[in-house]
Amino acid sequence: MSAQATAPPVVRPPVADERSRVLGEFHDIRSRGRWRFRLALLGPAFVVAVAYVDPGNVATNVEAGARTGYLLVWVVVLANIMALLVQYLSAKLGLATGKNLPEQCRALAPRWLSRLLWAQAELVAMATDLAEFAGAALGLSLLFGMPIPLAALVTAVVSFAVLACQQRGCRAFELAVMALLFLVLAGFAYDLLTVGHQSASDAAAGMVPHFAGTSTALLAAAIVGATVMPHAVYLHSALTQRRVRTDRPDDRRFLLRYLRIDCALGFTLAGAVNLGMLCLSAALFRHTELGDLDAITAAHADLGRTVGGAAAMAFAVALLASGISSASVGTYAGQVVMQGFLRRRIPLFARRTVTMAPALIVLCAGLPVTFTLVFSQVVLAFGIPFVLLPLVVITRRRDLMGKLVNRPATTAAGALVCALVVSLNIYLIVTMVKGG
Repeated sequence: MSAQATAPPVVRPPVADERSRVLGEFHDIRSRGRWRFRLALLGPAFVVAVAYVDPGNVATNVEAGARTGYLLVWVVVLANIMALLVQYLSAKLGLATGKNLPEQCRALAPRWLSRLLWAQAELVAMATDLAEFAGAALGLSLLFGMPIPLAALVTAVVSFAVLACQQRGCRAFELAVMALLFLVLAGFAYDLLTVGHQSASDAAAGMVPHFAGTSTALLAAAIVGATVMPHAVYLHSALTQRRVRTDRPDDRRFLLRYLRIDCALGFTLAGAVNLGMLCLSAALFRHTELGDLDAITAAHADLGRTVGGAAAMAFAVALLASGISSASVGTYAGQVVMQGFLRRRIPLFARRTVTMAPALIVLCAGLPVTFTLVFSQVVLAFGIPFVLLPLVVITRRRDLMGKLVNRPATTAAGALVCALVVSLNIYLIVTMVKGG
């Protein structure tokens, strides 16, 4: 009697309910308690805010305060308000769609346009890297008397160490960057209180929008470029897209409230630091003509001469911390840009090595550091419309954003920001051409 061979029964693994797992993730975090839940949601805006107090900001704000006093206070305030709105839209896009801005651009735009946006984003990233390396290297040089090329190499090593924190998880990287952010705040706050001599009436007069020639328009464009950072816009959407995952619209609206709090706290802090830089410089150079001197180097020297060595050290430490933290955040943003636009990913350390090469070449060439910083921020200002226009267009689409779609007033405000930046760039070009 022949027995028919029977195959062993197929044991199928249970089908994972992805939706239940995602919902469980949200409620698990919420069940930790009110304060632990709130703290778990805070962080992305503070990481991105580092880009708004980088060495480019130090250079432009110190230069503006030294050469124009409180004239451009209105530009600093307006630029930070614009930055808050733009970063809020970026963070909301990541939360609502589960994709970051480069991924959305790749999905929605023609291939040629997506590649064009990627190319300009990489150029902007190089300008950003130049500013961050130059600032950190100058901070090391002021602290220890290092030659700028050697200080740039040391900066590269330290930025690698900060990036290594990301290998230990997102939260470790956030905490490391936030610690450096508060070090920047402490350094400039100490100097501001030590120098004193602030003029409330002059600061109030500086809130009236006006320019005083081509040079102030150039500084205004640099301040905007240093404040509304294109790479930070790309990064913020990536930091929120999968931070706390949920598919329920009501949960997303709940998370949106804490996202607003995160943005308000992070960018209010960054705005206060920027305004403090300008006011510090205005008070420090109130009786001094800067002339052809390097503004940052002159500010460090004046602090040491008029206030004391501790104030000069605090200034250099704050500059160094801003450079190291923003360099690490910039590298992270560059990875988001490449992966989003091209679907390619390279190790962060390899990218750091490639992107820092132009900065090292420029610094070794011996170009003036503050001029290099200010020029890099002007380059950033011309890259802003290429990131703002797609951001505003995408966040107004209900089919992508769902219940978190922009209100008409929010879309109008975003369009106004784009118009202001483009108008400032056009004004800058026309005045520079007329002035030769």
